[in-house]
Amino acid sequence: MCNCGNKRNQLVLPAQTSMRGTASSPAHKNGPPITFVYTGTSALTVTGTVTGKQYRFMGPGAQQLVDYADASSVTLVPVLKRM
Repeated sequence: MCNCGNKRNQLVLPAQTSMRGTASSPAHKNGPPITFVYTGTSALTVTGTVTGKQYRFMGPGAQQLVDYADASSVTLVPVLKRM
């Protein structure tokens, strides 16, 4: 009898376990929340690209704490200024 199937399974298992190890590593650094101020003329809602959190600015001068992970994408919104 051939035992080829078991050898094939033994070759596949180490690759699967190594994939699991890399998938659990964090994709971004954690840091303190960052304050942004709204300079536009009406209300604005922005969704963070990393966390998916929504940040609501009710009007001119409104300030919100933004998660560190979302700060780089929120910085790209022209009417939001980092404090």
